[in-house]
Amino acid sequence: QVQLVESGGGLVQAGGSLRLSCSASGSVFRVNAMGWYRQAPGKQRDLVADITSGGSTNYADSVKGRFTISRDNAKSTVYLQMNGLKPEDTAVYYCRITSSFGNHYWGKGALVFVSS
Repeated sequence: QVQLVESGGGLVQAGGSLRLSCSASGSVFRVNAMGWYRQAPGKQRDLVADITSGGSTNYADSVKGRFTISRDNAKSTVYLQMNGLKPEDTAVYYCRITSSFGNHYWGKGALVFVSS
């Protein structure tokens, strides 16, 4: 089994910054893509950013230029640096990893609340 543990969420004022981390443990043999998704109340879960094993990144238009995704393969950890936070960024943020077999694993989520 694979376990994902997220950390770094919390309450921040608009314009502030937070850094999310997600570490994978357990039967993590080979991780391909790692990514962050978010789900606001009453809305669907959407991709925020993802990163391939080779380091190629992809961002939602709404976060481009403000968020940065990175990963540490040796630690099986993915990060999301969030700057210039806006109230509309308020959501539960979930990390997801995709194994070399194509299996997806999700974290339990970290709440980010941005006050105006």
